[in-house]
Amino acid sequence: MFNNNALIEEMPDLRRFALRLTGSACDADDLLQATILRAIEKKHLFQADTNLNRWACKIMFNLFVSAYRRKSKFETRYDPELYLEKMTEDASQEHIVELGQVERAMQKLSPEHREIIVLICVKGMRYQEASEALKLPVGTVRSRLSRARECLQALREQPDMQMPLNGAVETNYLAA
Repeated sequence: MFNNNALIEEMPDLRRFALRLTGSACDADDLLQATILRAIEKKHLFQADTNLNRWACKIMFNLFVSAYRRKSKFETRYDPELYLEKMTEDASQEHIVELGQVERAMQKLSPEHREIIVLICVKGMRYQEASEALKLPVGTVRSRLSRARECLQALREQPDMQMPLNGAVETNYLAA
């Protein structure tokens, strides 16, 4: 007959079996806990002449296989990273036109403003890094970047910036 004390006595053997299945102590503990819980839930199905250790090991094995199948099915088939890595999409026509506008506006900026925008906005430098590279105080870098962004926005809003030049887009600043 099944009783909880007999199941507790089988726990060391069940834990060793769980370790062999999972290869990880943490996963083995989780599997052992799930097995004990399932065995207690299904104790009405236990037959008196059955070996308790074998019965609990069968429950453990079935739980392990079910979890493995679930993991392999859902974590690989529905993992968005696999699809995102394969997906590439070219920039839309609107983005290409906008990039051309930014490029032409960048060419009209002063060298100091162009340099600060390239360092921080394009190359992704932090203010402190740009400050050290330009040998300027951080406050000067921040104010220069603010003025450069304002100038760039004003240049982009000018009517002559709304149409691309000859349909060509240069991206030498973004490639830097």
